[in-house]
Amino acid sequence: MRQMLTKSAAAAAALFAAAAAAPANSGSLDGDIVRIEVLDGGMTPRGTHMGALKITLQPGWKTYWRAPGDAGIPPSFSWRGARNVGALSITWPSPEVFMTSGYRTIGYHDQLVLPVEITPENPGKPVRLKGRMQLGVCKDVCVPAELKFDHQLDSNSGRNPAIAAAMASRPWSAKEAGVRAASCSLRPSDYGMTVTARISMPSAGGEEVAVIEPGNPKLYAGETKTRREGGQLVAETEFLPADGKAYAIDRSQLRITVLGKSHAVDIQGCSAG
Repeated sequence: MRQMLTKSAAAAAALFAAAAAAPANSGSLDGDIVRIEVLDGGMTPRGTHMGALKITLQPGWKTYWRAPGDAGIPPSFSWRGARNVGALSITWPSPEVFMTSGYRTIGYHDQLVLPVEITPENPGKPVRLKGRMQLGVCKDVCVPAELKFDHQLDSNSGRNPAIAAAMASRPWSAKEAGVRAASCSLRPSDYGMTVTARISMPSAGGEEVAVIEPGNPKLYAGETKTRREGGQLVAETEFLPADGKAYAIDRSQLRITVLGKSHAVDIQGCSAG
């Protein structure tokens, strides 16, 4: 497991190093394999601005979710140059599970609309959404993309159907999914820490795939093995330190996503168990 994760991390680093060495593309990758644009979503009743990053891929190409799986490349963002952004929140639509060369990866095909909600630093003044998104895109081969975006949000824009659809496709909350309890036990492994989550919840439909995220950027998470024991879903993974150092694991920061045929479920934190 440790060797596999190290190779995946090294591959991601090599791809993004190549992207950084090349001139940044303004909105698209060569051949228009992938394009990016900013969508306007107007103002919310809370006084925040809604927008979205729309990533369009050529047919057959895919990109990755925030936790991409064994061989995937996690996307990253830079918001340098953005103006009047006090806080920013991204909503990830429910992803798909793919098998790529024998590895399980998690992401999206053809298109991804990524809603972004912005709390302005100075209410009433324009908000400029500017930055770069680094991502991996794959078909028969995987290539890096570094896409620039720069757009002043239109506060008078009305409801955007594409943003509304992306928001509606987010994973259900634990409450919405009928999660009754979620506990996590920890035990040392050869190179890190094994986490076993036991979740009392109805089925999400079909074959369920769980992903456990550590909530700590200094830890890598391996593939999560998932099984059903009646009304309880059991998920187990191993957290490995990126730098070889030991780190405490805060159960309240763990994030468990269950991907099922009917819906996905987002569970924030778990109790000791």
